[in-house]
Amino acid sequence: MKILLNAHYRIAARSCQTALLILLPLLAQAQGYPAKPIRILVGPGPDVIARTFAQKFTDAWGQQIVIDQRPGAGGNIAAELAAKAPTDGYTLLVATSAFAANVILQPGPFDLVKDFAPVALFATSPLILTVHPSVPATTVQELVALAKARPGQLNYASTGNGTAPHLGGEMFKTAARIDLVHVPYKGAGPAIVDVMAGQIQVYFQIAPGVLGALQSGKIRGLAVSSLQRSKLAPELPTMSEAGYPGFHAAGWNGLVAPAGSPRAVINQLHAEIIRLLAHPDVTKRLTGAGWEPASTSNNTPDTFGQFIKSEIAKFAKVIKENGLKVD
Repeated sequence: MKILLNAHYRIAARSCQTALLILLPLLAQAQGYPAKPIRILVGPGPDVIARTFAQKFTDAWGQQIVIDQRPGAGGNIAAELAAKAPTDGYTLLVATSAFAANVILQPGPFDLVKDFAPVALFATSPLILTVHPSVPATTVQELVALAKARPGQLNYASTGNGTAPHLGGEMFKTAARIDLVHVPYKGAGPAIVDVMAGQIQVYFQIAPGVLGALQSGKIRGLAVSSLQRSKLAPELPTMSEAGYPGFHAAGWNGLVAPAGSPRAVINQLHAEIIRLLAHPDVTKRLTGAGWEPASTSNNTPDTFGQFIKSEIAKFAKVIKENGLKVD
C-alpha cells in the first residue's frame, strides 16, 4: 500500500513539475508585458478608435503601438493574419460588426469565436436612418407609407455588402415589410456624396458617416437604431419608439487577441481599456468621432465574447431571411 501511495505521489509531483514548466514562461512573459512594440491589425473602416487607444497604451507602457490597416476582403485579411499570429499578446485585432457578418457572407480560413480571445468592447455607434430632404417623409412611419406606395422605387445606400448599414437596411425592410433597392458603395465617402446629391433617397448609416451632413441640413434624420436614444443625436427617436419594438443594429469595435494568448496578458489589456474608457480625453475623442464609449461596468472578456456570438446569430438570421450574398 505504501509503495502504491509513493508511486502516486511521484506521478503527481511529475505532473505538477510539467505544468509549471509550461506555465512559468507564460507567467514570466505576462509579468514583463509589453517588452516590445505591439501590432494592432485593423480591417475596414476608419482607424480613429484604434489610434486613440494605441496612443494611450504607448503613454502608459512606453512601448510603440503599430497600427497595421488591412482593409481588403471585408476585413478577412486582417483577421487571418491575427488568427495565425503568435499567441504572445504582441499581435492584436480590432474586431468590428463587419467581421460578425463576414462569418456568414464571406467566411475566411478562421473562426471568429474559436480562433480569438475577446478582450473588451471599445465603442458602439447606432445606425441613423436618414433621407434626402426631397423625400416627402419626416418620420419613419411616413417613409414606410411612401415605400409601400412606391414599391421598388426608393433606393437605399450602404457602404458595401455585409456592412452594418447594409444589414441594418435589410432589417428595416423586413421589419417594415417594404421593398427598397439596395445600392452598395465602396465606402462611406462615395455613398454620402450621392445621398446628399439626391441620387439615393435613403441611407441607414452609422453615426460617424452622417452626423456632419445631418448637422448641415444636407440630409434629414428620422430615427436611430439603438435601444435607447443616442447622445450623438438625442433629438431623434429610436426605431422602437417609431413603431418597431426591439429593433437594434449598430456598428461596434472591440479588441481581440489570438486564441491561446496568456490570460494574464488579456487581463492586463482589458484593465487598461476599462481605465481608458473612463478617461476624459478618450471619451471626448470617441464622441467627437461619432462613437459612444463602451460601458466600463459590464465590459469583460466574457461578456464581449457573448456579445460577438449574439451579433453573429443576429446577422445570420438577417442574411438567411433576405437571401443575401456577396456579389
